[in-house]
Amino acid sequence: MALAPRPPPTDYGAFVDGANCRGQATGRGVLDGRTFAVKDLIDVAGWRTGAGNPTWLAQQAPAQRSAPVVEKALVAGATFIGKTVTDELAFSLEGRNVHYDRLINPVCPGRLPGGSSSGSAVAVAAGLVDFALGTDTGGSVRVPANFLGLFGFRPSHGAISLDGVVPFAPSYDTVGWFARDAELLADVGAALLPRNDAAPITKLLLARDAFALVDATLAPALAAKAVSLGLFGEAAVFDGEESAYLECYRVLQGAEIWQSLGAWITAAKPNFAADIGERFAGAAAVTADQVERFRPVRAAIRARFEALAPGGTAIVIPTTPCVALPRNAPGHVIGDFYRRALTVTSIAGHCGAPQLALPLGLWQGCPVGLSIIATRGSDGALLDLARKLAARSNSGVTTE
Repeated sequence: MALAPRPPPTDYGAFVDGANCRGQATGRGVLDGRTFAVKDLIDVAGWRTGAGNPTWLAQQAPAQRSAPVVEKALVAGATFIGKTVTDELAFSLEGRNVHYDRLINPVCPGRLPGGSSSGSAVAVAAGLVDFALGTDTGGSVRVPANFLGLFGFRPSHGAISLDGVVPFAPSYDTVGWFARDAELLADVGAALLPRNDAAPITKLLLARDAFALVDATLAPALAAKAVSLGLFGEAAVFDGEESAYLECYRVLQGAEIWQSLGAWITAAKPNFAADIGERFAGAAAVTADQVERFRPVRAAIRARFEALAPGGTAIVIPTTPCVALPRNAPGHVIGDFYRRALTVTSIAGHCGAPQLALPLGLWQGCPVGLSIIATRGSDGALLDLARKLAARSNSGVTTE
């Protein structure tokens, strides 16, 4: 007789063991009555920040104060209810961690939830909290948002303080967030972001070359939905230099990762999963000459993007090149996913630009969506656009 399937844990493995705690709001504001969770890469007063690795956790003392971004959410009226699992030291886009292996995708249980802000995304998708904070360096909010059918936001680089956040690649690191609806996504932005007067976004350009990186069966459906957003025209974001975008990201991010964490890794000799250890070894191998070569490449990428998307204009791209990966995806499938996904997600990273992940319903039973990138500093305008687009489409369009 076949055994009945084991039911998922009540929290889908989203929360760190022993850190499912509670912190009352310290003020009143736009987030009154809302609940939120915090990725275990961000300090919360009284709790150790584990960064997804037991060796790191064992060496930490409880945080003396919460990160400013957490304090802002509490002041705005939100209640904190727990810290969430992160992929190991944030070096993954998959949504799995050998040290915290209970995490389940609540939308497609046979597929990965995406990482490294995996627990935060799962907590929101499962309805355990109203919104959740994560970090995004190479796509760690955007990818799980797309894999789980959530609204996700990566702010302009520097718009939100990184104090109290474990550093990874500081010139790419941001604190982002997830929500199930655009109104709340924008309300969180109102609480966390500085005020600015960026021009409203009135023109959307389709990055046709970015859609060439999408699975052949999915690309036409996504492109059709992009047209339904109301496009003004098209743009070639990469201009034939996709490999340069990816290599520039690999080199500059890798050098910063090793500068941030290399001394600790060398001294502590943590027990990493094999793939995570290989990634850190790759970061350690980046040379100073490579960094000097690619710094001007990044500057040129940023200048090109800002010329394509001046104030009031934004670019529509695929958030990820595929739907959520199967939990048992072989190594070559995961490698191909990283190659294409990081090429697309590197655009916002190189440019320090805000990016909105917009859910568009299901395709062959899996969540899909698009992203909109605007010029750095256009965060408020992009969140206002999210409200308008969600109202027009009732927060999602089925693409099956």
